[in-house]
Amino acid sequence: MSGPSTIVEPLAPGLSRVWDLDEVVLDTRTEFQHVVIARTAQGTALFCDDDRQSTEQSQLVYHEALMVPAMLLADRVRRVLVIGSSEGVLSGIAVDHGALLVDHVDIDRQAVHACAEHLPYGYTPDELDTAERAAADPGAGGVRMHYRDGWKFLAAAADAEQRYDLIVIDLPDETADAEAQHNRLYGKEFLRRCIEVLTPGGVIACQAGCPTLWRNGTLLAAWKRFREVFGTVLYFGSDEHEWAFLSARVDEVREPAERVVRALADCPHQPSTMDAEALRAGNVPPYSVRALG
Repeated sequence: MSGPSTIVEPLAPGLSRVWDLDEVVLDTRTEFQHVVIARTAQGTALFCDDDRQSTEQSQLVYHEALMVPAMLLADRVRRVLVIGSSEGVLSGIAVDHGALLVDHVDIDRQAVHACAEHLPYGYTPDELDTAERAAADPGAGGVRMHYRDGWKFLAAAADAEQRYDLIVIDLPDETADAEAQHNRLYGKEFLRRCIEVLTPGGVIACQAGCPTLWRNGTLLAAWKRFREVFGTVLYFGSDEHEWAFLSARVDEVREPAERVVRALADCPHQPSTMDAEALRAGNVPPYSVRALG
């Protein structure tokens, strides 16, 4: 299909990145965002509102960096809640790790369907259909796909006394745009809502921005927020991607970095993009983050 030949991705004030699109597979505007799926030098890639969300080449590095430290920090991973993450990769990792139930919540049905149809990773159309049908059965296990606002889903889950061992928040990067509806899912009030449905020993994980000096505002804000809300905060900066991630528990855990490194050997989901040394090295936050206290 016809479409743009390039996408200019904004990175920071005065700084952008240009993506050459070899072939545009999908160019559409959903109720919530502009979605482009295209072939690039990094394979098939997903862009939302001109921001690269994932590429075929690097998506597993990203998703395992978000998911693996959090799974290792949790006491158990039987019930998982994923908020965002339209591609569906996180759901598959959770199931591979032994999760009995994964509630996947995304506000944009059209974007999730586009990912399943056109991306060579994440949900297949048949897997997505099964997950959608499971969501209508309160007793169903496995993956259940819900098209809901994450804020409202958490409120309903709290009222129904549903509890999760792991809650993963995977959204587009926080922005300065006051109208961006996903920004409210980064705040302290939202984190406290997550805590309401967290089991003892449970973990909340979040994509936390980029540690690079000229675009680290999101990371600094997320670190401060998490440290104010949680007793234990674990940083992981991917050694082969540009993103940082935070995992947190309400209680205080001694030496959480060493805990996750030791647990890696027995991890049911054995990651293909990191080993113990990469995990240990990635647990040291940048100086500018540590200087915040």
